[in-house]
Amino acid sequence: MNKKALTSHLEEHETSRIIEMAWEDRTPFEAIESLFGLSEKQVIALMRARLKPQAFRNWRARVSGRSTKHKALRPEGVSRGYCVSQYKPQGANK
Repeated sequence: MNKKALTSHLEEHETSRIIEMAWEDRTPFEAIESLFGLSEKQVIALMRARLKPQAFRNWRARVSGRSTKHKALRPEGVSRGYCVSQYKPQGANK
C-alpha cells in the first residue's frame, strides 16, 4: 500500500492528527478507526510511510503490547480515548 493511497481521502491536518493520536499512549487504535476509518494495519502503514525509519522503530517498540492501545485489553472503566491534559482543541495551531 503506497503513501498516496493511504492518505488520498485525508487532509494534511487529519493525517497529522492520526500520527499524533498514534503516538499517544492512551488513544486506542479503535478510536482512530472510528474517527478516520483507518484500521490498525493502515495506521501502522501510515506511520511507516510518514516517519523516519528510526522514529517508526521507536513508535513500534512503544506501542507493541501496550494494553492501552487496544480497547479490548483496557481495564474496565477506562472509556475515554485521550488524556484531557494532552488534548489540543482543533484550530489551536492556526
